Amino acid sequence: MEVTPEAPPADWPAVPALPDPATRRVVTSGLAAELAYAFGGPFHFLLPDAFTANLAAMQRAFADAGVEGFVYYAKKANKAAVFVERAAAGGAGVDVASAAELREALGHGVRGADLMVTGPAKDPALLRLAVQHGTTVAVDALDELDHVVCLASTGRVRPARVLLRALPATQPHSRFGMDDGELTTALERCREAGDAVRMEGFSFHLSGYALQPRADLAARLAGLCRTARLQGLPADRISLGGGLPVSYTGAAAWRAFLGAQRPAHYHAGRTFRTGDFYPYHAPVAGADALAALLAIRPEGSGRTLADLIGAAGIRLAVEPGRALLDRAGATVFRVQGVKERDGYRIVTVDGTSLSLSEQWFGSEYLPDPQLVPRQPAPAAGVFPACVGAATCLESDMLTWRKIAFPHPPRPGDLLLYPNTAGYQMDSNESRFHDLPLPPKAVIDRTDQPRPRWRLDRHFT
Repeated sequence: MEVTPEAPPADWPAVPALPDPATRRVVTSGLAAELAYAFGGPFHFLLPDAFTANLAAMQRAFADAGVEGFVYYAKKANKAAVFVERAAAGGAGVDVASAAELREALGHGVRGADLMVTGPAKDPALLRLAVQHGTTVAVDALDELDHVVCLASTGRVRPARVLLRALPATQPHSRFGMDDGELTTALERCREAGDAVRMEGFSFHLSGYALQPRADLAARLAGLCRTARLQGLPADRISLGGGLPVSYTGAAAWRAFLGAQRPAHYHAGRTFRTGDFYPYHAPVAGADALAALLAIRPEGSGRTLADLIGAAGIRLAVEPGRALLDRAGATVFRVQGVKERDGYRIVTVDGTSLSLSEQWFGSEYLPDPQLVPRQPAPAAGVFPACVGAATCLESDMLTWRKIAFPHPPRPGDLLLYPNTAGYQMDSNESRFHDLPLPPKAVIDRTDQPRPRWRLDRHFT
């Protein structure tokens, strides 16, 4: 059952993270402080048991709905090797979009047959590797299909496996996918390619997190599968893409924050449009969202998506990233300096906002950071503070919002940003100022009084 954390005073709207016992043990055991000392700078810690649990829950959602389904972990959400290893061990595949990601996945135990290659205008080297290893290619354009056919026609024993990516009618300005006319042409070319290509079905990806449009488009593509079969093509699979939401905070806290936040709550009066924030509370999230999607009745159908897909003999796939990484890691910085300014504090930490990527999308990573005092904390109170980076850029702020810390931040204290494994901790990192990238510590045993850790085995 979800426990809604208690919100601080209304004068300082907050986004308290949902409780996470594994993260709490890393702090209370002293391991976070030990790692900060060992690394001498910011670091991430990874909790792969959470990934394994999230994956198992999604697989159960398929089974409970009576649907033959398969989960591909969207590797772009986090570069760590341990999550690829857990995907392979858990019977999942990996969604990749570059030759480097494909090689990483193969090197960490994922079979070529369990890889999905996505993305637009794929590099020829990537397509060549995909065809060689029997990987499924989600074809984004007609010229890309021609390239795959050419690669597959040069003396190969087995056919190239492809899905045709559809342009959603509800998002006609997307730069991804093929429209109805292009899909018709693609089917003709797949049929003409004969044994060189195995056209296995269709794929799509919708922006946003609404479930009904996904069910509607999946139902439409099921009809296209029937059309393709009449033309002699296998067409027995549909990939629903990603977009399963994650819930970082409770419903009441999120509503209170959105209703109360204003420029005065941010350093320098910074303004954010609420529509630009990730929806940090989701009433139905992760595997529960997948189960809800399968239970939806597509528009014009009297049956659920699960029943419709089952009757058509179609297998479903999903490509979640963030949803598999829910509560699977956190990011830790050390406080380097604190200054007083206009009734609040400006905290400077030993890292940059490149490790909290929402900043670089013109938004803010909103779950409240946790202050971990280096020494016994003084009397509790409310001590608002924003968080800046150790760079020479005015705009390099980890947290523009004035966080209502329960103790005054001091140099040497730690700031722990919760639940950052999904896209936050490495998607935009760079060696700005020649600073090293924060290392990743894998916490293998959080069920022990003293958690065990090791460095992640990412190859590149």
